[in-house]
Amino acid sequence: MTNVAILGATGYAALELIKLLLRHPHARITMLTSRQEGQPHVSEVHPALAGMLDLRCEQFDAERVTKTADCVFSTLPHTASMEACAQLLDRGAKVIDFSADYRLSDPNVYAEWYGESHTDVAHLREAVYGLPEIYAEEIRSARLIANPGCYPTAAILGLAPLVAGGLIELDGIVVDAKSGISGAGRTPKLAYHFPECNESTVAYSVGKHRHTPEIDQILGEIAGTPTQVIFTPHLVPMDRGIFTTIYAWAKRQHSEAELLDLYRSYFVGSPFVRVMSRIPTTKDSAGTNFFDVTLRQVRGAVVVLCCLDNLIKGAAGAAVQNFNLMYGHAETTALL
Repeated sequence: MTNVAILGATGYAALELIKLLLRHPHARITMLTSRQEGQPHVSEVHPALAGMLDLRCEQFDAERVTKTADCVFSTLPHTASMEACAQLLDRGAKVIDFSADYRLSDPNVYAEWYGESHTDVAHLREAVYGLPEIYAEEIRSARLIANPGCYPTAAILGLAPLVAGGLIELDGIVVDAKSGISGAGRTPKLAYHFPECNESTVAYSVGKHRHTPEIDQILGEIAGTPTQVIFTPHLVPMDRGIFTTIYAWAKRQHSEAELLDLYRSYFVGSPFVRVMSRIPTTKDSAGTNFFDVTLRQVRGAVVVLCCLDNLIKGAAGAAVQNFNLMYGHAETTALL
């Protein structure tokens, strides 16, 4: 049994993480932290957990956390997370970080896109990008996991077989993604109030979304050469889910059956990737850790259509998947 702590336990992703860990046969939640004043009971913050977990959300104290837990899930925002994680790592804890603080290997790129200097470069060097379908072996022996962003998970998994096989041009890849409102987090903002976003769809952060360098970095590693995608996210009026449509120019023609076979072969042994003939919907993957994908050939272009639950496969589910690999459990434990 592994004792685990969750930092920043009041958010949507943290709620999903708690639900998953409560049914995990090899994990015990021993501590929750929050930056809120006082020590609210978790059931006050997340009423859905009433009667399921009897813990209060405490203020963060690195020494107390590491005395209580062996593995720490940090759902704190960027910069706040690296400050806490550095202290935990120095005290010997294993860390799975939900923020962007350890995803970008170059601290200068982090500073450019996040507007903050990276203050934990020493630990950044040992961070492993937590996408099990690509980095499972590295994850098994890691003590610091950079849990991927939800948009990058869809974009990277959607493109990985094509990029790895050299089947598409690496210039001019377009990633058009739509996300439910929970992807914006739980902190109230005017744009996410019901009258503002209901019955409305809008693109945002066009050309400057912070997940762009994350997508470029991992696809570049897979391809063995730099890539630059055009990534445009959209907010759609639903609670959860991401649907991503990707456009890439094929180097040579392949039938749709051949492309689907390529994806099935590439993801063999990946229990949470479902390659399908029909076009998936966000309802198919909602509440699950599955990534659903299909492809179409359109006028010389390959069109990838894929979806996932941004709070599960895009956050909490991926974190538990990483936890399972780190501690030698079946990858699907608590997720199926």
